[in-house]
Formats: sequence, structure tokens, C-alpha cells
Amino acid sequence: MTPEHSLLGFLISLFLMGVAETHPAHESLKPQRVHFQSRNFHNVLHWQPGRAGASNRSVYFVQYKMYGQRQWKNKEDCWGTQEFFCDLTNETSDVQEAYYGRVRTALAGIHSGWIMTPRFTPWWETKIDPPVMNVTQVNGSLFVILRAPNTPYRNQKGRNVPMETYHELVYRVFIISNSLEKEQKVYEGTHRTVEIEALTPHTGYCVVAEIYQPMLDRRSRRSEEKCVETP
Repeated sequence: MTPEHSLLGFLISLFLMGVAETHPAHESLKPQRVHFQSRNFHNVLHWQPGRAGASNRSVYFVQYKMYGQRQWKNKEDCWGTQEFFCDLTNETSDVQEAYYGRVRTALAGIHSGWIMTPRFTPWWETKIDPPVMNVTQVNGSLFVILRAPNTPYRNQKGRNVPMETYHELVYRVFIISNSLEKEQKVYEGTHRTVEIEALTPHTGYCVVAEIYQPMLDRRSRRSEEKCVETP
């Protein structure tokens, strides 16, 4: 073997060793479990550190786009962040459109590849909190006042856009008496003020409510119980 061939073989070996050493570094930096979480249309991108583990020197870069768009947009507030989440509520405010987000990691001058979310449609995927509920007594009856959770969006007058703008909501109200210890559904409908009559005097009652979405066949978690004693 000539000296030229030996030198060439040595240089090729060095190059291949460099690729073998750097490629795993890129792979191990890739963020894991990149996905959206949405509650009441607060749409937040989440991820976990790559296999290399979290480092105080790791930074993350976030981009997003609407389905069908070719160009990705930088999320300036999350460009070089050290957090493991990024709020994209404002960037995904057309709740019936579909979106993508993606994240990459940088550490010590090495950048991972981009990791993209599955397609995300806020209208379909957001989870609705239980209704806000107040219970008052009037002349032996209970009046239950219900309100759906707020959305992050505001109309031209600066008021919160109600959840009912985006979803048909049905309220379900349940009552439990201390004497029977048996739950009973006393109302299901769209009214936000519910009167519960024919209660037994000197009896403790607890009221709880939930929201049902007929189009999606989903229900919220239940509200906290409100308990009263009838006169």
C-alpha cells in the first residue's frame, strides 16, 4: 500500500469516527413527547428533554404553523427558552383550524433536529373545566347559578368571549341528601339558573354540576360540592 493510500485511509477513518461520535449527540438531544395540551382554549405546547437529559445549558426553539401553510413561524417568546412549555394560545386562536408546533434543542453549539406535534385542532381537543356554581336558598327552594369557564379570547368591547360561542353546552345538576345518601339528577339543559323545589325541611343537601358537550359526547369533571341545610 502506498503512503498516499495509507494517509487517505487514515483521514476517512477519522471522518467516520467523527460522524459516529456526533450523530448520537444530535439524536440524544431531540426533545421527547412534543404535544399540545389545551384547557378552555388555553393552548400550550409541552415537551420533555431528550435522552441526553435536562441540562442547565440546554435551550429550546419553538415554531408553529397552521395546517396547509408551508412556512414555519418563530415563537419569539420561546426562542432560546429553557422552559419545557410554550404558550401558543394567541397563535392558535382560530379554534376550528388545525395547527402544528415543533421544537428543537441546542446545547454547546450542537442542535437537534426538529420534533413536530401531531395535528392539533383546539375546538376538538380542548378540555372544558366544570362549571362555576353558586347555590342560594329562597323560601325553601335552592337556586343553582351556573357559569361556563372563561375563554382567553375577548370581543371588540374587551369582554371575555363565552365558551358557548364555540360549543353547545348542556348543564347537568345533581343533588344528594344526607338522609338518603343517594344521588339524583335534578336538571339537564341549557339554562344557567336552576330551581330545585320540594325539599325536605331540616335536611342537608349537597349539589354538584357538570358540563356536557353533545356534539363531542364529552363531559367535564364535576364541580366542587356545595352543601346547605334547609330551614
